[in-house]
Amino acid sequence: MQNEVKLKYLTIALYVIGVTYVVGVYLMMRWIWPSGWGWTPAQPEYENMILGVYAVLGIYLFRAAKDPMANVSLINFTIWSNVVHAAVMLYYSLIDDTEMANLMGGDIPALFLVAFVLWYLMPRGETA
Repeated sequence: MQNEVKLKYLTIALYVIGVTYVVGVYLMMRWIWPSGWGWTPAQPEYENMILGVYAVLGIYLFRAAKDPMANVSLINFTIWSNVVHAAVMLYYSLIDDTEMANLMGGDIPALFLVAFVLWYLMPRGETA
């Protein structure tokens, strides 16, 4: 895919991911699928911290969508923080049966997916 096309799709992805982080994570964790997006047993203190961090990141991703190439560090941070977050959660879901829902279509695959999409859509090379 050419860099200019990637940039167009990256812009769209940043808007979608930004809105998802601000609103969607809350909805998934609290209303739609708490067992796949929260802790078992529930730990509201940690869950509220995660919701706050992802809401702030979402706002900044939404802002980064206006000029993605001026926000490469933020996008790279999002990629790597999602990979690390998902890897840690993957480890715990494998050793703790109560966290298996996070692995089976919950937030672990979602975090890896966001990282992959942003990585794939980042323009590379001389014209980036």
